[in-house]
Amino acid sequence: MPEVITKDGAIKQDSWVVVSRPEDGESLNMPEQPALIPADLWLAGKEHFEGRDDIGVWFDSHDEPEILEGLVNELPLIAVNFPKFADGRGYSIARLLRERFGYENELRAIGDVLLDQLQFMKRCGFDSYALREDKDASKAARALNFFSQGYQAATDTDVPLFRRRAS
Repeated sequence: MPEVITKDGAIKQDSWVVVSRPEDGESLNMPEQPALIPADLWLAGKEHFEGRDDIGVWFDSHDEPEILEGLVNELPLIAVNFPKFADGRGYSIARLLRERFGYENELRAIGDVLLDQLQFMKRCGFDSYALREDKDASKAARALNFFSQGYQAATDTDVPLFRRRAS
């Protein structure tokens, strides 16, 4: 079973399966365990998934989180896919989910997630991280807390450093 890193640097077994988007004409293939499905497909079949705590959604970097406005807290887990290291749109999606839409449950980074990104993902509101398979999860705690303070306001603190120092 794959591993996932929590925002405090702990490593745990990941029981969630990311379900790929089906090809045209195919139906969604649901596994017997907790599943993350594409957000637009969850929305289209919302009545079939209502009340289930074993179904979450994932956003690709080009998806718009606005499609779930007012519904985000019905989901136990939302994942944001980072298709490649250089694609930073997932950070914006995370901040929108937390700050504009008030998402309070687990927010996970999936895809091409590297140790270098963890501190910044944490500041944007991610709670858990599924590292790329070739990366060493045992180094995650150090990567998550590499900087002791952030200068800018973010989801982890709404007060910038200069204001924290002044008070």
